[in-house]
Order: sequence, then structure tokens, then C-alpha cells
Amino acid sequence: MGRSAQLCLTAGVLGLVLCVANQWTAPALTPALERAGVLASFLAVGLMLVAILWTRAMPLAPERVALTGEQGLVLDGTLPGDLRQELAWGSQMLLTATPAASVLLHWRGRTLLQRGVLGEQPFTPAAITARAQQSGKAVSLVNLVLYPGRDEFVGLPPGIPAVIVQPIGSEGVLLVGGWSPRCFSRSDETWVAGWAAKIRTALESLACDAPVPGSSGEA
Repeated sequence: MGRSAQLCLTAGVLGLVLCVANQWTAPALTPALERAGVLASFLAVGLMLVAILWTRAMPLAPERVALTGEQGLVLDGTLPGDLRQELAWGSQMLLTATPAASVLLHWRGRTLLQRGVLGEQPFTPAAITARAQQSGKAVSLVNLVLYPGRDEFVGLPPGIPAVIVQPIGSEGVLLVGGWSPRCFSRSDETWVAGWAAKIRTALESLACDAPVPGSSGEA
């Protein structure tokens, strides 16, 4: 509950307590005093309702999780220059225009891009990624702690609270990890999907090479 809502709630509770105390200590309950008590009670209850509605209308944003890991940029060194530039630009926009903390692009068995807070382990697609690719739709994991398949995302920073799993056809996936649970809005998801669609054509034009473990990159 925000400070303004707390003040409103406190004023309502205090007003109701004072109204009851005034009625209780009055030597005689005259009709005028009773009417004043009823009106004061309505006002106090109204302030408390305003505080509750205020909190629902303007909920507090979830606090950012303190992620451990190095901040950086890792790009596959074998990519064409124009694609490297697009990946660098797009990932930077995701990190600045959305609540993203980490971005990872996996294509044809290779991790081509990591940016933001870097993960400590390699990413290996599993059940959740396969489901997203089969459906062709993004899977938004709003609170990763609640999902039993969260071990699939060890390639992201440890303790990442939220992840968007955006498929890129059937051969790739874009992972966008957020700073806090339920941090991504509909517009954020649309932005991620749009950028994934944009880079898909360039990725599909690459030579269909076999996965290269430990491919060269830059940070």
C-alpha cells in the first residue's frame, strides 16, 4: 500500500474511533448527536474504502530482484556484420525499453547472443521451449519460482524471477528475463514478438551449420 493510501486509511480509522469514543462518552444521546455520529461514521468508512480502491487502482510495482552475474554482451563471432549490428541494437532496446534484465538468443543449437546480466551455464532447450515452438506462441512465465520446469533456464542469471519464451520458428528461441515477477506488460510481449519476427528472416538466411560448442564471441 502506498503512502497516500496509508494516510487515507489511517485518517478513516482514526475518525471512526473518535466518533465511537465521542458517542460513548457523551452524557446524553440527543437526536442531533446521533445524526452527527452517523454522518461521521459514513465519512470514516468512506475514507477507508477510498484507501482500498486506491491500492487496487495503483498497486505497488514488484521490487527488483538483486541478480548475481556479470553485465555484458556476448555475440557469436561467426555472424555477419549486419546481423551482429541488428542483434546488438535490438537487445539494447529490450534492456532499456522494457523491464528486461537479460536477453538470450538460441538458434539451431547455438547461443548467438547474450546481453544484460549474463548467465553462468549454457542454455539447453527443453520441454517449455519445445512447447512454445510447437504452438508458435510465446510462453510468459510470470513467476519462475512457481514453475517446476524452471531448471530449463539455467542459462539465464540465477534467480531470474520472470521469463518470456519467444519462439523463432521451430529452430530458435528468444529468452527475455525480467527484473521482477509479473514485470512484463502486454506491450512488452508485443515488442519482443515483433523483434523476433524481424530477425527471423536474417537468421534463416544463415548457413545451416552444425552446432559449434564454444563458438567464438565477444564481450
